[in-house]
Amino acid sequence: MKTLTELNFDNRFARLGDVFSTEVMPQPLAEPRLVVASEAAMALLDLDPAEADRPLFAELFSGHKLWSTAEPRAMVYSGHQFGAYNPQLGDGRGLLLGEVINDAGDYWDLHLKGAGKTPYSRMG
Repeated sequence: MKTLTELNFDNRFARLGDVFSTEVMPQPLAEPRLVVASEAAMALLDLDPAEADRPLFAELFSGHKLWSTAEPRAMVYSGHQFGAYNPQLGDGRGLLLGEVINDAGDYWDLHLKGAGKTPYSRMG
């Protein structure tokens, strides 16, 4: 099992460039606190469940602090909205913090919702 600082980031989506996403830093919470942590989700990342007891856990997973290898991006997508095709929608106030690859070679996205304004927020 890994500690918070041992997670292996491989930010493939960020490497696609600005056509697919925009670099945005999360708006940090003043005093983040942990309400609940999923041991099953932590296992997917090979993250030791004891790490949830550290204050750093809430700080990182709330966007208050960032891993040095995280690359926060607001993601772009296209589709129909209000009956018309829109070539550039986005995930509102959602952010992809980065992609973690576990020891089995599986990629897992770390996302925040409500992370502050992005170019794709309503009235953003």
